[in-house]
Amino acid sequence: MSRWLATLLLATKASRVLAALQRIGWSIKRQASSHKTLERTGWKDYVFSFHDGDEIGPKMLARIVKHTGLELSDL
Repeated sequence: MSRWLATLLLATKASRVLAALQRIGWSIKRQASSHKTLERTGWKDYVFSFHDGDEIGPKMLARIVKHTGLELSDL
């Protein structure tokens, strides 16, 4: 089983994912309630729309990875 697959079988807190995104260079461009628009040079803006305590499931985490360049080691 690949490491991503093993990780994706579990849910992850949104605050942990947001912190990982910020560590790899994403920053909050603007925020309206729980919708945070993130920016990073060389990437399209990404809307992160989760409350800090929300659990992000495997499918949604895979989408975030695809659009942001997040790696397993970043979590």
